[in-house]
Amino acid sequence: MKRSRTARVLILLAAVSLAGCGQKEKGKAQVWVTRDRGSTMLDRGTVPAGLTALQGLDRIAGIETGYSGAFVNEIDGVASSSTQQRDWFFFVNGYEADRGAASYRLRAGDVEWWDYRSWHGSERVPLVVGAFPEPFLHGYDGKRRTATVRFGPGLRTEAFALAKVVHARSVAAIGKPVASSANLLVVEAGRPGIVVQLRGGERAGDPVRFVVTGRAFALSLAGDPGLVRHRYQAAEWSSS
Repeated sequence: MKRSRTARVLILLAAVSLAGCGQKEKGKAQVWVTRDRGSTMLDRGTVPAGLTALQGLDRIAGIETGYSGAFVNEIDGVASSSTQQRDWFFFVNGYEADRGAASYRLRAGDVEWWDYRSWHGSERVPLVVGAFPEPFLHGYDGKRRTATVRFGPGLRTEAFALAKVVHARSVAAIGKPVASSANLLVVEAGRPGIVVQLRGGERAGDPVRFVVTGRAFALSLAGDPGLVRHRYQAAEWSSS
């Protein structure tokens, strides 16, 4: 589903009015700033949990906002442009945020990610792979779903290695039922890669499905989850 810039602004304006008072939160959250679907890192840092996402971004970068703080217009001198049809997109733990940054309260372990890209002719991107092993570890809005791993023939070792990374409670061969409310990671044979999608939902925080293919890649990812960091998708993985 395509979403225009105007529609996204209206959603953010509605959401900002729902922002409540923050509560004390221990720990840290990460903030990343990239452009062009994560291809270029512009800024990054660690901020205290308990801040709003907007406050967290303001701690590490120069920002300008519009619509009473509901919409981030500019980060570190890179500004939204209606003529070029480019904007800043905001993710938390891999989910496209469903509210303004002033309305999202960061929890310990959260990954707040801002990416500057074109929205012209592009489909909505509700989930990205580049914060892996999120959202398995910290979920969204402080709510974490049970993690489940399923694997194809001969991929038991790889599945159990990845299960440790995502803190899975259930690991079994493909075919064993998976609760509809669970986050699912599937390990299969095939070309090295990883594809992610929501499991039938459309909202931030809905259950996710990650499919990791390739024996060597699965083991490499288990050893270093940062292999896919800052990527939107990695359908066929390469180190470049």
